[in-house]
Amino acid sequence: MFAYEQMSRHWLRRVTSNIVKGLPVTGNFIIRKEKVMSHLMDLSAYEFGGASNNNHLADLDEFGSNPGGLNAKIYIPADLPAGAPLVVVLHGCKQTAAKYDEGAGWSEIADQYGVALLFPEQRRLNNWLLGFNWFKPSDSNRGAGEPLSILHMVEQVVRDHGIDPERIFITGLSAGGAMTSVMLATYQEIFAGGAIIAGLPYGSAYTTLAALRRMKGRGSPTAQQLETRLRNASAHEGPWPTLSVWHGSCDHTVDASNANAILGQWRALHDLEKKPSSTHIINGYPRRVWSDVEGHELIEEYNISGMGHGTPLKTHGKKSYGSRGAFMLDVNISSTRHIADFWGLSAA
Repeated sequence: MFAYEQMSRHWLRRVTSNIVKGLPVTGNFIIRKEKVMSHLMDLSAYEFGGASNNNHLADLDEFGSNPGGLNAKIYIPADLPAGAPLVVVLHGCKQTAAKYDEGAGWSEIADQYGVALLFPEQRRLNNWLLGFNWFKPSDSNRGAGEPLSILHMVEQVVRDHGIDPERIFITGLSAGGAMTSVMLATYQEIFAGGAIIAGLPYGSAYTTLAALRRMKGRGSPTAQQLETRLRNASAHEGPWPTLSVWHGSCDHTVDASNANAILGQWRALHDLEKKPSSTHIINGYPRRVWSDVEGHELIEEYNISGMGHGTPLKTHGKKSYGSRGAFMLDVNISSTRHIADFWGLSAA
């Protein structure tokens, strides 16, 4: 049993509250930062329970060097044509690739749309919460750690299955959403588009404790600092990936202010105004869109009113995908389908 399970919950709440507020920490215990993280992220909320019945993901065993020490899974639909798109899917904490796919329904989309899927997967050896290490300098920069492992996976799938290199996309939830920010920032030339669900902006934290504060919406770098960090993440000079941002208005795990920070970063990169080009209501939720002068949609945002922390789903009725579960939230809108449509993928 981990030592944190034996610690006073009252004392631990006080400690983590002080950390989030930036106040000193006192007490008789020697604190490991990971123990504090476990309380803030609420381990029980991330526990899906039981093994996944989704056994159709295959292992990608060979993909070059793996400095991040990640696992890799793939799903390749039968009779996938040459020149098909690739979607990289990053799970959240306490999730596996198979469980996240089962919930979000990406393999269903892959079969209908003719899309290859790659699922990088965290190992407990790297992060005992199974979250991607988006806040560690060794895992958030180009040419190193987890981002380089993911890049090598992408390159291998492209070679093995004749993927169109101009149609590679990436999405993720929570820690996977934050790592999506990392990949879009550090390898802008690789990805045509990305989708960040309940994630955080690139360069918002470089330590565990800073990450915890950013998750709660505290102490974020300025908009100018975030823009500079995004621009400096690679030497790429455009074109830039398109971006879809999803966040629940009642998310108490990753504060919704992070969605606004992400939007600010990428509007600056695309040289877009703060005011959206258009606003729509989709399935009862507001969708804001920022387009270029020619009318091409470059950034979209869905604010899911009343939703907590998780991936928005529509699991029943027409155009439904996935299955509900912990942090897989049926709110009558399929983020999976709408993201695929935003990227210009189309059902066969």
